[in-house]
Amino acid sequence: MDIISIISAIIAISAIFAYINHQYIKLPTTISLMIMGLGLSLIILLAGVFNETVPVVVEGYVEQLHFSEVLLEYMLSFLLFAGALHTDMSRLRNARGPILSFATIGVLLSTFLIGGTIYLLLPLLYQPVDFIYCLIFGALISPTDPIAVLGILKKAKVPEQLETKIVGESLFNDGVGVVVFLTLFQIAEKGLENVSAGDIGELLVAEIAGGLLLGVILGVIAWQLMKRIDHYQTEVLISLAVVFGGNAVAHWLHFSAPLAMVAAGLFIGNHGVKTAMSDITKDYLTKFWEVIDEILNAILFVMIGLELVVISFNSTYTLIGIIAIPLVLVIRFIALYLPSALLGLRPSFQENTLRIMTWGGLRGGISIALALSLQEGMMREMFTSVTYIVVLFSIIVQGLTIEPYIKKLKMSSKRSPEGTL
Repeated sequence: MDIISIISAIIAISAIFAYINHQYIKLPTTISLMIMGLGLSLIILLAGVFNETVPVVVEGYVEQLHFSEVLLEYMLSFLLFAGALHTDMSRLRNARGPILSFATIGVLLSTFLIGGTIYLLLPLLYQPVDFIYCLIFGALISPTDPIAVLGILKKAKVPEQLETKIVGESLFNDGVGVVVFLTLFQIAEKGLENVSAGDIGELLVAEIAGGLLLGVILGVIAWQLMKRIDHYQTEVLISLAVVFGGNAVAHWLHFSAPLAMVAAGLFIGNHGVKTAMSDITKDYLTKFWEVIDEILNAILFVMIGLELVVISFNSTYTLIGIIAIPLVLVIRFIALYLPSALLGLRPSFQENTLRIMTWGGLRGGISIALALSLQEGMMREMFTSVTYIVVLFSIIVQGLTIEPYIKKLKMSSKRSPEGTL
């Protein structure tokens, strides 16, 4: 089966699952699609009991998709651009302190705390691993991916300030997390003795500053073009060109494509929408990217479920994954608490903000894609299995319980003297 046929099959499966969920199950779409993808994977694996060629053939098809490359090289840019396009810049500006601290200091803290703890823990399970590989695991599991939970947060009527912090953090920490991962990956690949502090600094500046600058330039060019015409078809096409072309240019220049797309999306979605588009264009552009976002998320979460077919598990890896679940959650809270306390941000937070951000900070496809991109000598099989277990718990358990958890906190807050969430 060629790659176009495989992609067609994934889209068809996603559509069928989305229909079943909307008509009968009525769970949050992304979570439901991933669960059904897992169910399909289990059926395929069970079919191997009767015909061992079935899982082998399907595994070959799934591997042909190159999940890691497809998500990191293409889908992530579209998802981040769509998310940024619909984000109110003024709200982000008001919460810039917490957002920037969580997306930078928080990601770095989480990377080193998780990496250090895993490094100390693994020898106790007879799985000693080099410290640099543990740090790489810390980097790939630290970025949160709350796409699946944003709809739930709105349904639960989370205060606007808290929703802004979660959305803003997710937009930026994906890009920062990928840059930290790539930096550590380069160190592991070349050896610490062959990588200078200047090399690391140059990589970080090029990836982060270069990505943000490229995104702004792309946004300005698109804005200038859109301002000169009033033709929604062409303006939607320009927005598509920003993502396709900008993604290619970012990879060519070795800049961060995710951060470039965030910057471009924020510029076009705020300044561009206000000054360069008619109401008709604004309506078409917004709805077009909403549909793109929904379609790509549906495909992404089905693909996450199907990855079960290609990931190897054993009792040791499963145990490490189970231990990693509470570890990642505790360190997530610490990585939010310390920056907010040290920078004096906590007085501006509403009650229970850090608790909700901890439980609502889901891990998702980015973590799995980064794990799958590891080389064999970097304990790829073990870290992929552990990552998959953490992501499954995060999306299914945390994703399905965040709404009742928020409602419970609301009820307890109403009974408290402050009476706020």
